[in-house]
Amino acid sequence: MVEESTSGTRPTDLVGRVLYDTSRMLAIAGGVFLTIIAMMTTVSIVGRKFFDAPIPGDFELVAIGSGICVFAFLPWCQMVRGNVLVDFFMSKAPVRAKTFFDTVGALIYLAIASVITWRMIEGGFDMYNVSERSMTINFPRWTTFPISILFLFLLLAVTVYTIHRSIAETREGRYFDEDAAGH
Repeated sequence: MVEESTSGTRPTDLVGRVLYDTSRMLAIAGGVFLTIIAMMTTVSIVGRKFFDAPIPGDFELVAIGSGICVFAFLPWCQMVRGNVLVDFFMSKAPVRAKTFFDTVGALIYLAIASVITWRMIEGGFDMYNVSERSMTINFPRWTTFPISILFLFLLLAVTVYTIHRSIAETREGRYFDEDAAGH
């Protein structure tokens, strides 16, 4: 299930490829969206400074968009081991220690992501039930929760996959960066 190519972290199994490609495309989309947010902010600042005409609700739009982008980046970071990897302490460690601690870290991350997902679901329902809206543009705040929760479910799937990947690496006595580092 967790075979990887020697050219990097791209999995060769079907589940891994689907999660990898989906996470990658989501991160790219998040980056594009974040770029659009930055451009909107620039237009608003220029409008405010030179024309006394900022984009109404620009702070709210930045907060909403940035939150969605963060959730869009998390699955990709987990898939390519970009989350909390302590190279400084583990660079000289034996392979089994590296993969063991990679597994432990992913298990902790799975627990944290599960709690965040649960609380986002609860929070989304609460925002919907009280019809909470943003102050300036009167945006219904609950509408951002479903997409963020969807991204969190992808993060959960990726994290479960990476746990299996790390366990397989532990059993095989190999670590993902060994070929690249020339060990």
